[in-house]
Amino acid sequence: MILGLVSLCAPLGDTCLSRGMTNLPAISLAHPVTLIAAVFTPWIAVGIALLIGFFASYLTALSWADLTFVLPATAFGNVIVALFARFWLHEAISWQRWLGVVLITVGVGFVAHGPSLTIQPAPIGTATEPRVLEAPHPVTPTESGLEKEQVR
Repeated sequence: MILGLVSLCAPLGDTCLSRGMTNLPAISLAHPVTLIAAVFTPWIAVGIALLIGFFASYLTALSWADLTFVLPATAFGNVIVALFARFWLHEAISWQRWLGVVLITVGVGFVAHGPSLTIQPAPIGTATEPRVLEAPHPVTPTESGLEKEQVR
């Protein structure tokens, strides 16, 4: 579900930003007031909110999976961006870009078959079996150090 949010919030947010910027004149860093004013237009504000949702979902996914799993899995958002750009923003998309979208999708398929977590060997002098790193159980500040070790 989290990877689904990541894959949906980023393309929706980017599409809303693009939609909002098409209604504004060109913005220059030499005139930061126009940039600040753009943030408060409805489409751009919605886009920023969606990108904040993307970032929160992305951080959540990184808390329980490796970057080498999460980042390629989010690349499927490129497919969604292309579809939104074509059918919602009515942008013309060349066959080369569609080919790129297909190649990204195939690449994501290869990565999706790998493990989400790297298997780490146990430190020297401990158990000899490799262990899988899992998301830690939340520890409350009132737990003692001994209880924290038991939770892990």
